[in-house]
Order: sequence, then structure tokens, then C-alpha cells
Amino acid sequence: MTVQDDTRLLAPTRSGIELEVRAANAADEPLLEAFFDKVSPEDRRFRFFEAREHIGHRQLMPLVEVDHFRSESFLAFDRATGELVASALLACDNPLDKAEIAVSIRSDYKGKGVGWAMLDLLGQEAERRGVREVIAIEDRDNHAAIELEREKGFVPRGFDGDPHLVVLSKTFGN
Repeated sequence: MTVQDDTRLLAPTRSGIELEVRAANAADEPLLEAFFDKVSPEDRRFRFFEAREHIGHRQLMPLVEVDHFRSESFLAFDRATGELVASALLACDNPLDKAEIAVSIRSDYKGKGVGWAMLDLLGQEAERRGVREVIAIEDRDNHAAIELEREKGFVPRGFDGDPHLVVLSKTFGN
């Protein structure tokens, strides 16, 4: 079974929210556009590395036009309400050795364990694909994401050429 055909029910978050997760597709662009309107302006800046009031087609393209092999975009829905509450991206290099991840969470769902659940999902998916190292590139001001990733075993290092960014990496024993 491929990821795009697989709907996964994650274990409840620490706050009891059950997430239903599926792969995104091109038809999800309007859904993601509305979702990012419910993400805080600061979190939108952290996710896209630019301050935008509204996220449009150019920024959403990599989230909906994925090959479901080297790249996968996941949408997480609150099972109780059916609402989209998180978006997560896994983008692997060509040999599938290294992957970059990114997670965005709706403002009213932050602090409820959704980020933990999505990081676990991305890590499991990366390992399933044989990826040896997963990285997250964060703005140094994104203290919440950096702390969460450190708690999940990611190790920080500087980002060459940009003192405002930090790379957090986690290796797997493949």
C-alpha cells in the first residue's frame, strides 16, 4: 500500500486529540490556503521564511504537487471535528539518504501534542523509506520548534551562510 492510498489514525495526542492523517494532493490547495490563514503570522514566517499575510499558490505548490516517493505532504485532521489542524512535509534527496521536514500547526491546536505526533509520523515515514538523516531548518527565534525537535532527539548546528538559521538533525541506524 502506498502512502497516498493510506489514511492513518495516529494515537491520541497527549491532550486526547485523535488525528486522522492522509497524503495531500492537488485538490487540497484551497484547503491548505484556508488552513494557513489559521496559522499565526509568526508561524507562517517561520514556515516559509518570509512574512506573508496570506499564503498563495506559489508557496502551496510544493505541498500539493508531490511525487509520493521522494516527497510527501501530510494533512492531519482532528477526527472529532474533521478540521485540518496540521500540515507536514517530508522532502528527500535523490538517493533517499537525507530528508528535510517541516511542520505547521493551526494556532488553536498548538501545545496539544499535535507537533509531537507529526514529528513521530515524519520520522517513521523517513525510516520506512530508508532515510539515514532527517533535518529541520529553523529560524533561531522559533524557540518552541527548536525545543520540541531537541526533545525528539534532533541535534542543533549552525546553518552555513545564515546566522539567523539553525539546522537540527536526527540520524537513524539504517
